Amino acid sequence: MTARFAVTGQAANDTAEQAFAKLTPAMKIIDKISRAIAEGRPFYSFEYFPPKTEPGVENLYARIERLGRMSPSFVDITWGAGGSTAELTLEIASNIQNLLGLETMMHLTCTNMPRQRTADTLDECRKRGIKNILALRGDPPRGAARWTALDDGFAHAIDLVRFMRDRWGDEFGIAVAGYPEGHAEADSYQRDLEHLKAKIDAGADFVVTNMFYDSDSFIRFADDCRAAGIVCPIIPGLMPIHNYRSFSQLSQFCRVPLELRAAIEPIQNDDAAVKDYGVELLLQMCRRLLDAGAPGLHFYTLNLEQAVTRILHELELAPQRVERVLPWRSTAQVVRPKEDVRPIFWSNRPRSYLARTMAWDEFPNGRWGDSQSPAFGDLADYHLNHLQIVPKNRREMWGESLASRADVYQVFADFCAGEISAIPWYDRRLEPESDLIRDQLVRFNRGGLLTINSQPRVDGAPSTDAAVGWGGPGGTVYQKAYLEFFVSAERLPLLLATFRDNPALSYHAISRAGEAHSNCDTVNAVTWGVFPGREVLQPTVVDPRSFEVWKDEAFDLWLSMWGSIYPPDSSSRRLLQHIHDTFFLVNVVDNDFTNGDLFAVLEGTLGTIEGLDDLDARAL
Repeated sequence: MTARFAVTGQAANDTAEQAFAKLTPAMKIIDKISRAIAEGRPFYSFEYFPPKTEPGVENLYARIERLGRMSPSFVDITWGAGGSTAELTLEIASNIQNLLGLETMMHLTCTNMPRQRTADTLDECRKRGIKNILALRGDPPRGAARWTALDDGFAHAIDLVRFMRDRWGDEFGIAVAGYPEGHAEADSYQRDLEHLKAKIDAGADFVVTNMFYDSDSFIRFADDCRAAGIVCPIIPGLMPIHNYRSFSQLSQFCRVPLELRAAIEPIQNDDAAVKDYGVELLLQMCRRLLDAGAPGLHFYTLNLEQAVTRILHELELAPQRVERVLPWRSTAQVVRPKEDVRPIFWSNRPRSYLARTMAWDEFPNGRWGDSQSPAFGDLADYHLNHLQIVPKNRREMWGESLASRADVYQVFADFCAGEISAIPWYDRRLEPESDLIRDQLVRFNRGGLLTINSQPRVDGAPSTDAAVGWGGPGGTVYQKAYLEFFVSAERLPLLLATFRDNPALSYHAISRAGEAHSNCDTVNAVTWGVFPGREVLQPTVVDPRSFEVWKDEAFDLWLSMWGSIYPPDSSSRRLLQHIHDTFFLVNVVDNDFTNGDLFAVLEGTLGTIEGLDDLDARAL
């Protein structure tokens, strides 16, 4: 790698001091970049913008989480023209950092921002654990012909950089924009380089460039920066071409090479061909830039994911398999200091769990019972704690109408079989470990045990096992068979009798109203791992008190996510209301992880359960 675009530096973690920062140990992005450069490892990052509608925001979170599984070094969120999306930008940045667990850089502009409002915004960033800012002058407010500074504001990005360094020292990581083809308002290309050098000298850490479609222009720009004394990392900004309309708008922001225009004009009415051409174009550009020594790639996603995903896979930069640090389902890369155990109930809804525990001043460590954390908080952020699938798609998956319980059972069975992609309690397809018990899950659901969480027993698998492994190489992992499901009140007594006849089983059953049955009142570790030089890790547990908290959320999803797609007076809605009001939520653990067979026990009971009379919608 040449020194043309990047310089090495000491990477260091900087843990934020504020309450929100306790959730995710934030660090300066420049430290991550420096570490990647020192290791000779290309990195990539994604940019998003705040949508205009609430459904758009919900879908954006889902998209950011999916792309987050590709392990970007950071993501950034834009600040609308004239500060038009300021509050939403701050909210989204905070949620990405703290609930989705991705290192986040927030844009901040000078447009319509008095000095005090800027200071207040940055103080709020500190409280929320946002440590990285892209300092920009910004575009003119909507309707304004030209950009003008406020009397009590900043005129240029360099003024914002100086203000941040003077007031907060090195607390923030700061990026600034670079323009490979020169800023449109600059007196000259050389003068623009001088402005960039001044921003770096004022305290900026690295440069992210404006989009471009001529790789040579970036390479030339980087050479000129080095000649001008700019030695910080310079990251090329790249935007995929998604369709001809977006391509036509690009000419407002960068020069479009004649050969690009000549290639795309003949296929302008074929969106698929335009997208394919755009992917191939960026593939060629990325390879050229990386070969020339670019340390990483920054993608302007336009809140879309397919093109960027294709490009990273073609470049062989995307991870082939996301390693599980711990066995619960992670939200992107989230790690909280000293937290290495959670109740298994939230394994498939990590954002909900993080939102509920956001105010905790310490987290469970080692053994759940040692935690002194306060009670679980209520759910308030509906963007993050409900399934992000629009009602139309939910009806397509879960039924235009529901005539009986059998219709509901079939939805659960179809999900376990892979025929549909989500249910309210699980917003993506089942994990690989479920393949080991998939056939049983399908049968259980058809028979009226509506499963929402499960795991097979594991007696000493390598920690690198593709289906059940976690924690990295060198360890051995174990887990007890576990099943969590809804069941009707009519079916429950037979199940409880079966559980009592099998002393290796521990169980909890509870209704929405709080009627409870249990044979275990202590915390029960259901997953653990043995690693060289470490204490035994117990990352998932069944905790009776947490189960009581979780049941409210679990029952609520019957109506808030499923019932809400039907008219209030419809038979489908009444059926789901009946299930919500009368069914029990059950969890059962087989504590014999060596020879036990929980699923065989349940299979033996299933035939009798299926023989019970059922209620249907006509009886409600």
